[in-house]
Order: sequence, then C-alpha cells, then structure tokens
Amino acid sequence: MHVPDVNIQAGGPMNVFASGWTLSSPQKRGPLPVTMTTFSPYRFAASLSFTLVTVVGLCACTSRGSADAGAADAAIRDAGAIDAAPPGLPAPPDVAAPPFDAVRTSSGLASKVLAAGTGTEHPGQNDSVKVNYTGWTTNGKMFDSTVSPLQPGRKPEPANLSLGRVIPGWTEGMQLMVVGEKRRLWIPEELAYKGRPGAPSGMLVFDIELLDITPGPKAPDDVAEPPADAQKTADGLASKVMQKGTGSVHPHPNDAVHVNYSVWQRDGKLLDSSKDKPAWRPVTGVSQGWTEGLQLMVVGEKRTLWLPSALAPSGRPGSTATDVTIVLELLEILQGPKTPADVKGPPRDAIFEADGLATKVLAKGTGTVHPTRSSSVTVQYAGWTTDGKMFDSSYSRGTPASFGVGSVIAGWTEALQLMVEGEKRRMWIPEQLAYKGQPQRPQGMLVFDVELQKIGDSSPQRGVPGGMGAPGGHPPSRPQQP
Repeated sequence: MHVPDVNIQAGGPMNVFASGWTLSSPQKRGPLPVTMTTFSPYRFAASLSFTLVTVVGLCACTSRGSADAGAADAAIRDAGAIDAAPPGLPAPPDVAAPPFDAVRTSSGLASKVLAAGTGTEHPGQNDSVKVNYTGWTTNGKMFDSTVSPLQPGRKPEPANLSLGRVIPGWTEGMQLMVVGEKRRLWIPEELAYKGRPGAPSGMLVFDIELLDITPGPKAPDDVAEPPADAQKTADGLASKVMQKGTGSVHPHPNDAVHVNYSVWQRDGKLLDSSKDKPAWRPVTGVSQGWTEGLQLMVVGEKRTLWLPSALAPSGRPGSTATDVTIVLELLEILQGPKTPADVKGPPRDAIFEADGLATKVLAKGTGTVHPTRSSSVTVQYAGWTTDGKMFDSSYSRGTPASFGVGSVIAGWTEALQLMVEGEKRRMWIPEQLAYKGQPQRPQGMLVFDVELQKIGDSSPQRGVPGGMGAPGGHPPSRPQQP
C-alpha cells in the first residue's frame, strides 16, 4: 500500500506511509496496501516517525505475517502505470470522477456505499482494520489489489492495516465505514501521495470492503491540553505525575532509560508507542522536552508530559514539530558515559595530525592490526559538542554499532585507522572533518570517545543511514554533498 511516506522495494510491494513520526527503533515492515501510509514520529532523535501507510517509522501498528504479505503487491512503475503485469480487475464505470450521488467531505474526499454493512461501530484513527481492496488510477489502470494481486505468486488475501499509518484519504474514508460494508473512495491527490515520485499520481479510486476492526490504544482523557494541576516549567513544558515512583535518583542527560511510552498528537492520534514492550532510549538526543521531562522522574514513576512544538521532536528530516503529549513510565536507569573534562579542546599530550584531527589513547588495545578504509568495525562510542552536551551514544542504546570505516565522517575514518582492537581513544574532530556546518547535524568541533571492539572483513562503502544524533542512533555518516 501507499501512504505518504512511501518505501518502494524494487520488484515488490509499495509501502504507503504517511506521517514519519517515530521514537521507535527502525524495524523492517511488511508490505501494506498501496494507498495508505514516520514519532520516529517519533523517530525521536533516538527513534519517533508516519505512513497507506503513513508512518514509516512511528509505531509499527500493522499486523505481520501472511496478511501483510498479501497486503501490498503494487508492482508499480512510473507513477501508477503497470509494466508487464496482468490486466487486473476492470475499473468501475465511474473511475474517472465521483458520480453526483457520491458523498463529499470538506477535505475533498468523495465516497459511495456499494453494499451496506452489518456492523454498527466505526473504526477510529488509532484502530487497525482487516480489509479487501483494489485501487485504480483515474485512467482505469489497476495498481494494487488484495483481491486480484498483480505480483506473480502472491495469493489473494485480506490486508491488516493501522489507520494511523496510511494516507490521509484512507484514514478519513475508513472511519465512515462499518464492518461488512463495501465502499468506493475517490481520493484527491492531496489526500493520497501528493505527487511523490514512484507512487500513483493524481486522484486515486479504491473499492474497499471492511472485514474487521481491532481497537487501538485510547488517547489520554487530557491529551489535548494539560489540566490545571499540571506542573509547568519556564520554557513551556507541562507534566503531571500519574503514578509515584519508588526510586530516589533522577536520570542524568548522558544516561539511558528503560521506559514504556506513547506519543500522541493533541487531536488524539497515536504517533509512536513502545506497545507495552519496554524500550531503551537515550535521555538526550530525542528533544529538549523529552530530556527535561525525564530528568523530573524517578524509577517506578509514571508521568504525562505536554510538550509545546518548540520542545517536541521534529519527526522526519525537514518536517515541522508540533505540540505532542507523551505518557512515560520510567522502569530503569542505565548510567551513561561522563562528559570528558577536556571536551572544550585537546590537551597538550594529544596526538595532532596535519589536518587538525587530535586524538588521545585512553586505554591500550590488545590487537596488532589496524583497520583500513575498506574494513568494517564494531565500536562503542559517545559524542559531545564542545559545550559538553552529549548528542549520541551507543552506550545509551545498550548495543555497539557496526559500519564501514569509509562510510563515516572524515575525522572518524582517519582516527579509526590509527586504532587496534581493544583500544579506547578520544577524538577531537574539527568541523571541516565532521559535518562542515550541515543543517540538523552537530555543529563545530566534535569530541568522541571510541572503543574499537572488532575489525571485520572489507565491506561495501555505503553511507551509514541516519547519522549522529539521528533517531535510532548511528555512527556519524558522511555529510551530504551539496
């Protein structure tokens, strides 16, 4: 499926994601019907993001398994044209435009009931649905179907979707339906893929049969705004303790926390969630409000945070932050690395290179071989700006990072080749060897403590996804070329 955050897999289904919000760690997602669609949105800088399917990254609310496998089989070529595929199901006679008796909403969505349903309840925006569907472009070409799949070898079977993760036209249209109902939707481009390359273009037409509804999580009663008894800070953060904690220590900015969380838009739409499976997240690197709110808490405490947009995660790169409400339960604190005393600049006993890189061995290694530019390495690391703020740490995620030596920023590539396995080294990387002032990246000189755990075989020189401080946390990738 498709939802305005489209992931297209060569020769495979097109995932339609629409929002891009996510705190959650990146996960592989099953195919989804071609029209609907990441809190991390939150892909919090640790991880919050959206998707027919909207979220490609916020909460993975879709069902997996055989239902997903049949959900999206869109062998889509060139914005909806089908290349070397069976003709599919014939288009409806009114595929070019909605008829006079179609029901229109203020958003521009048009729909018509083809068969009345047997249910009485309508799905909500956070619910999941089981559906059969077929989609056409207005020239009558079918581009996706669970009833008559285009992809060779894919069996006809219903799709399970989260309404919070599909294109806006699906989210709105499905909420008009009841179980057993069949309805035709005419979805204008602004509620579909908005001209995204590789996705079906223009108005899209879907025939949908709603088979079942699975209720989703319920938004907090006070999701829209903080109650009168909420605590407020000078910068606009509001919070309220919902359950007192049993601990006495507050998280430090460099620490990691084991938490249950859910992130909500103020209109009650779920953006991201740990889904009752606790997750490790950094205290720093998600957003200012996340960091500030966590430091108010102790282990065992459950608290609701109301973050104004200025303190909230921004979601996908280039997206605009909005006010969000976060429900947090703090289960455990993992002490993070301490900020170096010499974070402002390299000391006299550092090793200085001609290009400005400075390093200092903190612990000698046990190996004798140095990695090359084409090697892969596994490391634990933490990074700070020169004002002492940690912006990323593999220690805080509880797992080391692996990547190609040549796929990271120049300062890392150079310094790693000075190291051996078992060695721990501090690096002072000048801006010209780091991100060169690239927007949304750490600025100025950067300081890293790096522990080289393993040198691997040669690996393809691919850019590392994300980058320092990005959701999910990754080693610092090369700056993008202008």
